[in-house]
Amino acid sequence: MARGDSTDERVKRGAGRLLRRLVFIAIFLGLLVAWVGATGFYVLQPGEAAVILRLGRFAYTEVREGPKVHLPWPIEAREIVNVGVRQRREFGEVDAQDPQILAATAMQTSDNNIVHLEFVVQYKIGKAFESRFRVADLDALLADGAQAAMREIVGRNTIDAVLSERRGIIGTEAADLLQEILDRYEAGVLVESIELQEVQPPQAVRAAFDDVIGANQDRNRAINEAEGYVNEVIPKARARASELLEGSVGYRDAKIAVATGEADRFLAIVAEYQKAPEITRKRLYLEAMEEVLPDVEKIVIEPGTASILPHLSLGPASAVKP
Repeated sequence: MARGDSTDERVKRGAGRLLRRLVFIAIFLGLLVAWVGATGFYVLQPGEAAVILRLGRFAYTEVREGPKVHLPWPIEAREIVNVGVRQRREFGEVDAQDPQILAATAMQTSDNNIVHLEFVVQYKIGKAFESRFRVADLDALLADGAQAAMREIVGRNTIDAVLSERRGIIGTEAADLLQEILDRYEAGVLVESIELQEVQPPQAVRAAFDDVIGANQDRNRAINEAEGYVNEVIPKARARASELLEGSVGYRDAKIAVATGEADRFLAIVAEYQKAPEITRKRLYLEAMEEVLPDVEKIVIEPGTASILPHLSLGPASAVKP
């Protein structure tokens, strides 16, 4: 009985050890799955990118949306960066009461005048790794770069160009320059546009500049009206000239055709006259009389006859024969 009891105890002890091992393995596997799931599994939403770091160094960038997995921390780690949303940054306030804020909007033009500008920068994150790890403070870099680009472009233009003439072009040029600045710093930012919101001269001379702008607008309106009148009159004049030219060409061709026909007719008469001069002469005489006196009844008396007969009636219904 003692030996049997000893065997049972050994079996129980072995079963207990196996159970403990299974429980330990299950706990280990559960912790492993939780560790991988918590630190290695993630879902990318539309417009997001994941920068994967392996042992602290850049490994790759994942941009495809959906469930993703990488090696768990601390082997690999991830940084989620929003790359699909258009972001907006405003600069300046020309009507600010604070002198410091107002001074930040003041910019000098090429003709040594001062203007105050409000503008908006629209941009996206183009490269997730560069925007996250290449620069320490992306917002500060974007602010300083936008101010530097706008001040340089404004400094290349006169105040009239900034206020009205090249206002849209200045925004485009400033956006291109800002993109060059950010690319030199490898900021990973894609500048979409810079739009000038408010452009005003200093308050002390604003009324005078408004008068100048109004005069320029009146001048441009007068020029546009004159150009419209020119565009209306010139086509009509050209059409009239073309019509007169075509009419004169038609008149010339008609006169030439008539003259050519008359000449051919004269030559034909000359040829007939040479064949029978007397008969032809009489026929021409009778035709001329018929044409000169179309409504008069005409009678031709045969020369040398004693009476009025025989005679040839040349009334309106008569046919003249030689």
